[in-house]
Amino acid sequence: MTENNNYLDWAVRLQSLAQAGLAYSDNVFDRERFEEIRDIAASMLVEPSGLPKEVVKDLFASDSGYQTPKIDTRAAIFQNDKILLVQENDGRWSLPGGWCDVDQSVMENTMKEAFEEAGALVKPIRLVAVLDKAKNNPATTAVRVIKHFVLCRYICGDFVPNNETLDAKYFALADLPKLVETKATAAQIALCFEASKAEHWETVFD
Repeated sequence: MTENNNYLDWAVRLQSLAQAGLAYSDNVFDRERFEEIRDIAASMLVEPSGLPKEVVKDLFASDSGYQTPKIDTRAAIFQNDKILLVQENDGRWSLPGGWCDVDQSVMENTMKEAFEEAGALVKPIRLVAVLDKAKNNPATTAVRVIKHFVLCRYICGDFVPNNETLDAKYFALADLPKLVETKATAAQIALCFEASKAEHWETVFD
């Protein structure tokens, strides 16, 4: 692990401990100490991120209660041995998906994101993988993310340009476009191809 990753891990751990302390401590003096620790943790990320401190605090230290990872869902939709990808606003491509809304299950969120980003009505049929983003994707973030890759059966639908995606197309594994690897890597997409062809599949998790 690099020194920079250690620095991020330490800040995240300090923030997590401070947030738990604020959630469970009633002592006013302890709460003041936890608030100070949380402020220090946010300050540690100002220089590496290049963001103003108030923005860092809003992104990194605005949650309450016991800190847990965020959930991300990605839909793997196949036709003719090709996978459906959506084009992001920066021109790169990814599996349709995003943060799991607070009122949605993994299955429900997968269906919602597939429709919103790709115009596809789908039926989730298999959980391909549950993967820690920090271990599998190139970008590091202060928030821990657990990614869920879900194999889906296409039902119907047509892509409509929207504020999140510019296009939606099917790609062969050997002909993948430039990917948003913070969202889905070529290895993760290859895993989805493998799951789509398997008669029986055991969910990959780490």
